[in-house]
Formats: sequence, structure tokens, C-alpha cells
Amino acid sequence: MAEYNYGEIEQKWQQRWEQQGRFRAEAQPDKPKCYVLTMFPYPSGALHMGHVINYTIGDVIVRYKMMRGHHVLSPMGWDSFGLPAENAAIKLGIHPQDSIRVNVDKMRDQMRRAGWGYDWSRELATSHPGYYRWTQWLFIRFFKAGQAYKKKAAVNWCPKDNTVLANEQVINGECERCGTPVEQRDLEQWFFRMSSDAERLLRNLDRLEGWPENVRKMQTEWIGRSEGARIDFSVTETGDPLPVFTTRPDTVFGVTFMSIAPEHPLIEKLMKGHPRENEVMAAAREMRRRGTAEREMAEMEKVGIATGYHVTNPVNGDKVPLFVANFALMTYGTGAVMSVPAHDQRDFEFARKYDLPIKVVIQPPGAQLEAAAMTQAYVDDGIQVNSGPFDGRLNREAMTDIIRHVEEKGMGAGTINYRLRDWLLSRQRYWGAPIPIVYCDKCGTLPVPEEDLPVLLPRDVAFRPTGESPLAACSDFVNTTCPACGGPARRETDTMDTFVDSSWYFLRYISPRDDQRPFAPDDVNYWMPVDQYIGGIEHATMHLIYCRYFTHVLHDLGLVPFEEPITSLFCQGMVCKEAYYCPHCKWLKEDEVRDGYCVRCGGAVRSEMAKMSKSKLNVVSPDEIMTKLGADTLRLYILSDTPPDRAQIWSEEGLMGAHRFLNRLWATAHENLELIKSARGGAIDRSALLKASRELHRKTHETIRRVTDSVTDNWHFNTAISGVMELVGQTRDLLASGEADAAVVREAVTSAVLLLGPVVPHIAEELWRTMGCEGGVFDQSWPEYDPAALVAEEVEMAVQVNGKVRSRITVAADLPEGDVQQIALADENVRRHLEGKTVRKVIVVPGRLVTIVAK
Repeated sequence: MAEYNYGEIEQKWQQRWEQQGRFRAEAQPDKPKCYVLTMFPYPSGALHMGHVINYTIGDVIVRYKMMRGHHVLSPMGWDSFGLPAENAAIKLGIHPQDSIRVNVDKMRDQMRRAGWGYDWSRELATSHPGYYRWTQWLFIRFFKAGQAYKKKAAVNWCPKDNTVLANEQVINGECERCGTPVEQRDLEQWFFRMSSDAERLLRNLDRLEGWPENVRKMQTEWIGRSEGARIDFSVTETGDPLPVFTTRPDTVFGVTFMSIAPEHPLIEKLMKGHPRENEVMAAAREMRRRGTAEREMAEMEKVGIATGYHVTNPVNGDKVPLFVANFALMTYGTGAVMSVPAHDQRDFEFARKYDLPIKVVIQPPGAQLEAAAMTQAYVDDGIQVNSGPFDGRLNREAMTDIIRHVEEKGMGAGTINYRLRDWLLSRQRYWGAPIPIVYCDKCGTLPVPEEDLPVLLPRDVAFRPTGESPLAACSDFVNTTCPACGGPARRETDTMDTFVDSSWYFLRYISPRDDQRPFAPDDVNYWMPVDQYIGGIEHATMHLIYCRYFTHVLHDLGLVPFEEPITSLFCQGMVCKEAYYCPHCKWLKEDEVRDGYCVRCGGAVRSEMAKMSKSKLNVVSPDEIMTKLGADTLRLYILSDTPPDRAQIWSEEGLMGAHRFLNRLWATAHENLELIKSARGGAIDRSALLKASRELHRKTHETIRRVTDSVTDNWHFNTAISGVMELVGQTRDLLASGEADAAVVREAVTSAVLLLGPVVPHIAEELWRTMGCEGGVFDQSWPEYDPAALVAEEVEMAVQVNGKVRSRITVAADLPEGDVQQIALADENVRRHLEGKTVRKVIVVPGRLVTIVAK
């Protein structure tokens, strides 16, 4: 038997697919198209297991769709701008462009080695001028449409990376990338007007039926639609307006203090020259330093400071103290909060802490709250009290009338608020697409003329971060001429958030070499939208909402004929492995732990199951596995253990089990080549087969149905693989019996190879040719099962006596009901339970159950 030399086999077929142009995709209007896209990676230089599961899922879908008759587009590229490349370049002392080039070459080779099929003629990198030229072109379109604008705003600042972060990039008050506590700074920044699209982003979620429910829920919560009212309070001493948004206008008569966010622009105006200026501003700066996201945490201690000013409530004239408070957010509503401690727990805790009044305006039905005796806020529905003309009303019923009242009196208006904020896209770093804007003292802010694009990044720049864009120090870049008057002008020195690059890359793939436009209309009409997108759920409220907004604007500009870019989304699970932690030595490698103790210091070690990561030293190298066991083994294992949308626990035994199975499949074909090749084609005559061969024939068609159902049912590859393994096992059992029919064995083995082909394509192609089959695996149609072959010859039926199962019988599937009754009644165990009883009734549920009623 020929040896299963996976190294030679995999290299052979990868080269052959390349020569065949197997994954080259050109428009073919006569065939159904399928655009399968996996989220492109940052070119770090090394694949990890997250890549393996993501790209293996994508490749299996691509090959399956090919066998289903679709014309498939499967492109790949590189998300190559951004902080990781710049920080790595600083650390290594090389230019990011050079390190990216090396990393891309290495990762491309790794992808080919894994057998993932891509149309490499469409390869792109977001840091290539041929790509970011069109990113800049699109920015200009957004700018001209009023979707891109610049303003001074309080922003999240990472002091380690020395750059601004979007709200989505702040996790629990820390930079999502480096974990440094985030500060707040006031800077002039560029924004996309994403909040204007909030209602459509929310409304269209109902149309995304191919998206996971949890992703749609996460986006719904992130957009955060709230119905309520804007009520126009004012600063008593100065008359400055201080509007608030509230979802509880029914409590407006119970306001006893006002809270504003520490970033609120009114603070500096009010406190300038005030006796308490230094004290209040210092407290506000400390609150701002803690970051927006952390202040949103419900369990955080409520902290505030009185400004010395008061606010007038328009509905009753009450004058209440004004506080700066850490729970008031500029990212929600207006940045000011009307505080009603009797009916909001957060306000209640704050009022008790700072000895502020509590005023009850909603009483529970049949009860009487006393403010002084309250131990917590009353937040349920009830009867309005101390609410002027609305006393005695049910609060929910009164709400609409209270809104109408403030509208009629010019005190505010009913409104809808969204948590979603505009997309802050400025970055004070070097390695990103320059924002194509120039500033002229005479003409103002102007876009770079389209014929002058791309605005190229200068190579010779000292890009070590200082808190200011490195481009600002490059006079050759900064100094330019005004496109309107021809006079001296200055370039914008901030670069774009890399999420801008990835918000439209799926469109560039379809026209990657077009130098006249970012994408061709004919290509858009044929390939878009993306039919199947695969990537991590961690992108739900960043990339996946950014690309939706981006496409909405492109649609409004008439550049694409659809609003939503992705029809179906699949979010793969992560790969987890045990990690070990020593309190003294920190994270340890597996071989640094013995019997639960650290081999370095002897201390007790705790273990936890965690996502594979370099920081926890629990990574497994895909390269090492492909060298040791082959790419097909890795592909098979990563999909065989668990549904691919759930977390997978790494198992060396499971990996070796996958390798052993491939060797069994190889041996099954090679040890029986003469028998397999001797089989004639055409339909199999079941009546001429021995029983064991008939059972294998049935098993083959049952497996085809099972695998097809598993793959089409949310890509449950694990159950599909399990089914093929069972088929191979039954085939080997039949071969060992010496009663195997050649045609039945050929059908079983070739079906197993075709069904597993998308998962383990190298060994499948090799076995297909070895068995003398025509063409290649991916030239074949997906196997179809014969319903007639699924009809069982025998069935096992449970036999109940007075409701309890007492035996099981095996009978011919087409045996008449009367004969089934006789066999059941004659069963020895059944007769024992009927002793001394009279049978009153026998009910037969065909193929399943015999029920005997006896007394």
C-alpha cells in the first residue's frame, strides 16, 4: 500500500489548484454566484488558531458551493494599516511598510500551505496606495455630502499609544489594544455623521435574517433607541440653557438636583473666575480621566461635586443645585441629567451620599411613600403626586400629556434619543491613510482634488508617537498649495481610523485593479451583496456596524444599488486551551508546570480554560501541526469536535484522532483498490445484494442526507464529519467480513471522499484520482441521496406493557400489523410481564412502538 505522505500530497495539490486557476473568479451571468468572504487579517506574520478555524470554515463553504454548482468568489487581502504595525516598527527599528511586506509574504505562504483557496489575483492591502487612494476618494464623497466633518470634542485618549480611540475601542475604561487606562482630552477631530443613520441601522436589522440573533441584539443595544422628551432647564444664575433628555418625563416634577458630565462644555464657562474654579475643575478632570466606558458601569461608586450654581426646572420653577457627576455621560442624551432620587436608584444613592432632598412624585397604588423613610428608589408604576395638574393620574397614562404640556409651553418636545454617537475617525499616528483635506487661510477647509489622489504617506518620517501626528513634523508633507486660490495651504496631518479601510474592502475585491473608480457598477451588480461572511462576534459593534453605515451612505450617494452589504453572517467560536498562572512567575508554559506546581519557584499554580493567546502562553502553532501531521489533519480536527459557532477546547488526543482517521480512510481505499476499480458504474441492484451490502448501501445514502442536512443547517460540520466517519467504519466492517459487493464499496468510499472533500481537500483529490475516478473532486456535483435506498429492511420497535417498556423486537419494516402483534406477544420478556393478566388491547405504531394494555 502506498504511504499516506501528506506533505507531498498537499504540496502537489496546492500547486495543481494554482495551475488550474481553481479559485479564479470571473463573472458568469449564466451561473448562480456566491460571494464568500472571510474577515481579512492584520498581517502580524504568523497565523494563529483563530485564523485556522475562521479560514477553514470559509474554505469548506467555498468548495461546497462549487460542488453545488455556484460560481464562487473567495478573495483575500490584508488589513495592513494601523497601530500594531507602527508599534512593531518602532520596537524593531524598521519602517512599517517593510515589516508589512515581509509579514504578508509569510502569511500568504501559510495560507496556501493550509489549502485555503483564494483568488489571489484579487489580493489587496489597505496600506497600498492603489487601495487608500480610493479610501480617500470615498472620504471626499462623504465630506461633500456632509457626512464627514470636523469639530472640537472631548475624546478618549490612550496615553501609551498616544492617539484617540473611538468609544467602541474603550473597554471598561481601558484601551482595547494595550489595556492602558484611557484619559479624556479636548481636541479638534474628524467625525463621520453615523448618528444620523441610527434609525436606519436599527430598522434594517429586521431584514438581516441571515445574521445571528445575538449579533443583531448587540447592535440593537449599541444603537440604543430611547423614546422620551427633551426638557429645557436653564442655569438660574446665568440663564444658560441646559436641556436634558429623559425617558421618564412623568418624574420631572420630582427633580431635586441636576447632574452634568465632566466633559460638558458648560463647566468651563460657568467655572471660569468662580471662587471654586480650581476645586471643581480638578474634580472634573479626575472624573474624565477614568474614561466614559468605566463610568457606565452600574456598580461603580457615584461621585460628584457641587458647582455652586443652580438650575431652574421649567415645569414648576424649582431651583435645584447643579453637580458635576461621574454617572452623567456626554455620550448619552445631552450630557445633562435631571436627577430624581425618589424614582431612580442611581440618583437615590447620590442624594443619600451628599445629603440632597428626595421628593416623591409617584406613589405605589394603595400605599404611601415617605421620602425620609425610603431605603431605595421606587421605580415601578403608580399614581402621580406633587405633579401639579397631573396629580391622581396613572403615571404611564400621564406621560404623553406631560410631553404635550412642555411642548405647548415651549419648555421642550417629545423626542427619540440614540446611544449611537458619531464615528470619531481621526488618529494622531503615522501608519494610516492621510485625510485628504487642506486648510487655506483665505479659502478655508477644502478637499484635495480627486485628480491629485492619493495623498501619499511620506516615507522619511520620524513616526515615534509624541501625542501629535508625526506628519505634522514633515514640512514637505504639510506645506502645499490651495486647490482653490493657488496660495499657500496646509495639509491635514491626522490619519484615518483603520476601520474606515475595512468598511468597504469587500467592494474593492470585486474590481481590485480598476484605476478609474473604486469599484465598477457591473461588478457590483453581479457580485454584491456578500452572500456569506465569516468572522468573529467581537466585531459586532465595531466593524460590522461601521460597514453597514458606510454602505448606507454609498447607497444614498448612488454608488451602490443596495443598503445592506452582507446577506448572511456566520460568527465562529474561539479555540480555548488550558492556561497556567503562578502568582510569582506569572503565566507559564505547559512544560513549566508539574503536578500543579511551578517548576521555576515551586509555588502552587492555578489553571484556567482560556482563549489561546500569546500573553497566556497557551498557543499552539498551526505551522508545527501542519509539519507534523499535515494541513488536512488540522482542518479536520478544527471542525470535527464542536459546532463551529461555539468555543472549542483544544485536545491533543482529538488532533491525533483526526490524523488516525485520515490514515484509515487512506488505507480503506488503497487496500481495496482492485475491488473498487473492478466495480461497474450505474445503478445498484439491491435485490442482488447480500444483507450486509444492502445495509452499507443504505448507510451511504443515509450519510449523504445527514451530511447535506448538517452542512446546510448553519454549517454543522462536526455532525457531518461524524457521519462520514461512521460510514467509513461500516465499510471497513463489511470488507473484513469478506462479503462485500464491489459496487457498494466503491459507492461508499467515493461518497465518503466527496462528502469530506471540502474539509480535507488534498487527501480527497489524491484518493479520487487513485481510485480511477474522472476529473477532480471539485469538478463533481455534490452527492445526492436516493430516497428509495433509505427505506429500512428491518426496524427495532419498543414493546410497552401498561405504559412501561418491557422489551424490544426487530421485525421486517413492511411486516403486517397483525404479525407484529404476534411477535410482540410471543416475546419471552413480554410474556413474563403478562402472566396472570388478560390482554385488553394491542396498539401498533408502525416502525416505532407496540403498546399492550392488560389487566
